Amino acid sequence: QVQLVESGGGLVQPGGSLRLSCEASGRTFSSYCMGWFRQAPGKERAFVAAIDWSGRGTYYADSVKGRFTISRDNAKNTVYLQMDSLKPEDTAIYYCAADRGVVIRTTARTYDYWGQGTQVTVSS
Repeated sequence: QVQLVESGGGLVQPGGSLRLSCEASGRTFSSYCMGWFRQAPGKERAFVAAIDWSGRGTYYADSVKGRFTISRDNAKNTVYLQMDSLKPEDTAIYYCAADRGVVIRTTARTYDYWGQGTQVTVSS
């Protein structure tokens, strides 16, 4: 069992930056692939970024490539999402998720554990 707690969301102006954190409980964090998803009002949950267990493999949605960076610190049981050059269309609830699979996946239903989400609002 893994419990995930996100933090770092908030209100930011267009062009600004935020860093989301997701802290996991449990001793097996380093064996999971980790992902970030987001859900805007009236839309389905969408893949944002994912990272493999080692931290060396990452994958991004086209909409955030070049602006967002996912990373992890296995010693701290934490995964991060650095978000730069934020746009109003990035406004959503952001969720982190853990996947017991060994390869990065982008489909929400393949993830085994989810956090409660953190709100990110990009507005002037």
